[in-house]
Amino acid sequence: MKILSVNAGSSSLKFNCIELPIGKELISGYFEKIGLSDSFYSIKINGEKVKKQASITSHSDAIKYLIEELFSNNIIKSLEEIDGVGHRIVHGGDKYSKSTLIDDEVIKTVEELSPLAPLHNPANIVGIKAFREAMPNTPMVGVFDTAFHQTMKEKEYLYPVPMDWYTKYAVRKYGFHGTSHRYITLKVQEMLGKKDVNIISCHIGSGGSLCCIKNGESIDTTMGFSPNSGIMMGTRCGDIDYSMIPYIMKNAHLSIEEVDNALNKQSGLLAISEEYSDHRDIEDEMAKGNEKCVLANDMYIDRIVSYIAKYYVKLDGKVDALVFTAGLGENAREFRENIINKLNSLGIYIDHEKNMKIASYLDSHEGLISSEESKVPVYVIPTNEELMIALDTQELISK
Repeated sequence: MKILSVNAGSSSLKFNCIELPIGKELISGYFEKIGLSDSFYSIKINGEKVKKQASITSHSDAIKYLIEELFSNNIIKSLEEIDGVGHRIVHGGDKYSKSTLIDDEVIKTVEELSPLAPLHNPANIVGIKAFREAMPNTPMVGVFDTAFHQTMKEKEYLYPVPMDWYTKYAVRKYGFHGTSHRYITLKVQEMLGKKDVNIISCHIGSGGSLCCIKNGESIDTTMGFSPNSGIMMGTRCGDIDYSMIPYIMKNAHLSIEEVDNALNKQSGLLAISEEYSDHRDIEDEMAKGNEKCVLANDMYIDRIVSYIAKYYVKLDGKVDALVFTAGLGENAREFRENIINKLNSLGIYIDHEKNMKIASYLDSHEGLISSEESKVPVYVIPTNEELMIALDTQELISK
């Protein structure tokens, strides 16, 4: 069975073609600057990446190129060989607690939820409609970033604000990165051979969130009404005191749109370092003695540590696994070690040698990095949201 996993943005489209049940990636691609004069795309197959210039005026154009690449690279001989297309959809509100087959009613509902994710849901819908037009006989599945967190209880997802904000305007914690946290849960369940696992899952990349998982279900997560809450990130501020917003609007003469842009795109590591949003650049500058980057890194670590400690308590100290995943979690070895060293009071310890041997660019991509004396096993597990999307698609179309 061949499944396409798709993530459509407003001017981009990522895809992976995955063969199941073996989970082999046959080809992947990334279309960028759709609708602009300098549009292009890249294709990765057999470990080799090729960039191609192309006139991509719409998502429909991107899909035409995508299909051409599938044929020219001998991935398929007929479109009928594509058994299903799984679409990442950022926001399912409280309507979807699991992935679902896409029909007109689902599209209508996702469109109605667009005010909750104005930058993402409309783009996701554009991608879905373009694929439905290009492949009308192929079943489509929606996989929601918010779905995994729908097991949170009221005491976790409600905010202590006027109740009609929730009942009339759907203001509540939703959580994101659910597809990644669910993948990590499945991996730990397989690894430990049991379903009722308690996990603190740390998805740390340019965007980041932690998830508290009890008995295999999400009971809390750091992101909330939007992906801008929780820990600080590459350009997002994370948790702040809301009172600074009207204060800075009044005194800096900024509009609400300008403040929103600053908190999403000019904050986090970028704000504190005053130059760098990518942690790899932060690390390079720290080695040169850049004090602003040292401060940004220290703040980042402290905020992650505080949530790990909170979730450790929430799980009564009964934690089967603390897991690092995503770009930074999988690769920043010294960063992981600095976090764990701040958790020693909880009986969590790192094995320096094991930790330094695991990264995506090394021979070992995953494994145990905690010491024998650690009360909680600490793992590095690469996430695979594309595979999770493909597996959900396979399950639904098989039914």
